[in-house]
Amino acid sequence: MNLMVSYINPVAIELGPLSIKWYGIIIACGILLGYFVAQKSLINVGLHKDTLVDIIFYCALFGFLAARIYFVIFQWPYYAQNPAEIPKIWHGGIAIHGGLLGGFITGIIICKLRNLHPFQIGDIVAPSIILAQGIGRWGNFMNHEAHGGPVSRAFLEQLHLPEFIINNMYIEGTYYHPTFLYESIWDVAGFVILLTLRKHLRIGETFFSYLIWYSIGRFFVEGLRTDSLMLTSHIRVAQLVSIILILVGLTFIVYRRLKYKAPVYKDAGPLTWPSQTAKVKR
Repeated sequence: MNLMVSYINPVAIELGPLSIKWYGIIIACGILLGYFVAQKSLINVGLHKDTLVDIIFYCALFGFLAARIYFVIFQWPYYAQNPAEIPKIWHGGIAIHGGLLGGFITGIIICKLRNLHPFQIGDIVAPSIILAQGIGRWGNFMNHEAHGGPVSRAFLEQLHLPEFIINNMYIEGTYYHPTFLYESIWDVAGFVILLTLRKHLRIGETFFSYLIWYSIGRFFVEGLRTDSLMLTSHIRVAQLVSIILILVGLTFIVYRRLKYKAPVYKDAGPLTWPSQTAKVKR
């Protein structure tokens, strides 16, 4: 057993007073890889790649801002006493559910302005979103954050984890659950499943399947984490939101299956807002 602990420095590059962290680099890589995956899908349905660039840029921008706002809202007692900290995002503090909400709203607005079908665009980008999330969790690992509760080194070794992961889950004298890894594996598995099944699903179902899959994993992983945003002393915000998203996804898929004959993803060309084909009843 190797008891030598070797930490990964969260800072990748230092340029004078400017520090560039691995967290930001990894997030950017996740978004970039997601773009290339979605670009191929966009071409397959006959839409131009410039459309995708605009969607990803604005959704990422406003999603990032929303992620910060969301975090501040649920930590308001602290920020009310320290308002100067609100814009200091480099001190940490963003929430993925806030980012998703901001990105979704921005995406819907863009689809409306560009006369695009939001469900079709959602199906195109859903695998990319969950892939980017899976990659992005490694940024939390580099920052030594978003971990679970205390465990023994023996427990981590039983998981057959690489030594560098075990060593970097040793934080301030204690080993912790690598919840970043649990969620990353879950997300990457979801990416493979969504990409495999998408061509057989109807328009909109890939996106809402993403919500269901991601939320199931997040619900259980969140129960292990020690840094959860809390609604009350017993209710974790992320778990509550996950339950809501699961119900929304299931309701949409069942309702659409019963009431509408939406086209299958692989058979649908570019759809507009609103799509008449989505309104054809059985």
